[in-house]
Amino acid sequence: MMTAREQIANYESTLREYTNFAVRGVKKVCKTVGARESATESERRGQEMMAEDLKSCCESVTMEEFISAPRGFLAWINIGVACGVLSALAFNLGYALIAAFVLGLGIAGFFVEFFLYKKFYDPFFPKKTSQNLVAVRKPEGEVKRRLILCGHSDSAYEFSFTYWGHKYFKSVKLLTVMIIFAAIILVGGAVICLLGVLFERGGLLGLGNLGQRAQWLRVLGYVYAAACVPLCAEILFKSWKKVVEGANDNLSGCYTAMAAAKLLGGQGLRLKNTELVILCSGCEESGLRGAKAFVAAHKEEYSDVETAMIALDTMRDYEHIGIYVTDIHGRVKHSPAVAALMKEAAKTAGHDLKYHSLFFGASDAAAATQAGIPAALLAAMDPAPAPYYHTRLDTHDNLDPKTIEACLDITLEIAHLYDTAGLAPFQDAVVKVGQ
Repeated sequence: MMTAREQIANYESTLREYTNFAVRGVKKVCKTVGARESATESERRGQEMMAEDLKSCCESVTMEEFISAPRGFLAWINIGVACGVLSALAFNLGYALIAAFVLGLGIAGFFVEFFLYKKFYDPFFPKKTSQNLVAVRKPEGEVKRRLILCGHSDSAYEFSFTYWGHKYFKSVKLLTVMIIFAAIILVGGAVICLLGVLFERGGLLGLGNLGQRAQWLRVLGYVYAAACVPLCAEILFKSWKKVVEGANDNLSGCYTAMAAAKLLGGQGLRLKNTELVILCSGCEESGLRGAKAFVAAHKEEYSDVETAMIALDTMRDYEHIGIYVTDIHGRVKHSPAVAALMKEAAKTAGHDLKYHSLFFGASDAAAATQAGIPAALLAAMDPAPAPYYHTRLDTHDNLDPKTIEACLDITLEIAHLYDTAGLAPFQDAVVKVGQ
């Protein structure tokens, strides 16, 4: 099988040249456009700059628009807190059924938006137009396979607790602790509300006098109200006003994918029978809205030949380069065949990568996997999480060219191995986190 390093002349120097292209491209977008909030003009301007870079190496470069309500995704935080507080107030005033209903709305939003990454609050928020940048490089011969290399072009609202918390809780997965804390309070509150509905003397409607309640139920009501005080701090989880630069998360992923296509174009090379699709999605930070729109639009079209997606996200921490085989809080399982192919290709590039689970958050690969397109994620970020994760520290002067070069090297070998072998040799692969 022909590897990338065997096919490309002066491989090491060429790899470095296009790594420099990626680094320069990230810096140019950051300096020219800056932060790129989902479904905004800045997101589009960043994509337009990337499109210009792709026109020299791809036959087709298009912007595919879709409608989204970007603020609907993270609204579960503020709405969940508000529902918890109002529920506790209603319960202690004697309205247990109302308290249960209000809290149920908050829990439903938390579950659907955060846990399932599906739309729940979108109908209540303004709709905006976003877009996916899609570029296609044709193969040398007949199209027998298709490989999608995907990064996301938007950047995140700052996670305030990550920025301030990393200074004092470097060894603690602070974000996970916060989510678990909120979940315990909301679920615990639901239990208390249901107990109130079932047992207070006012009957099923929960309209009894507070003084008629059993003492233990009154105490539980006070505990619920007290627990909602620290819950209010969750409102500070993120800032609606500050959007981070997003150099690493995830312009680095976009430009790693783009650099692979640019390198092939610059060398006058094409994959033999694999159509290469470069996807720079919009609205990833708003619940994978762009990637979901992309797979919905192309799933039927892409059923003509074997198609796989490799999501590339946050090419920053060399010692943490890994293959992620689960997604959306570890709930969605990616294709073992794609993961095994990636691992084999990485060995050719000199990296023995381990399989990981994405325990917090999600990647665009999840949208492909859920749509039935085999996919997996290549990422290089300290899962602690890193101090720059969704903070003002994610700037263009905080890039790591060594990591970008390694990930570009791995990506090229993935493309060449997929082109020559496809997924068939890896269909019986067994992947386990940590191996």
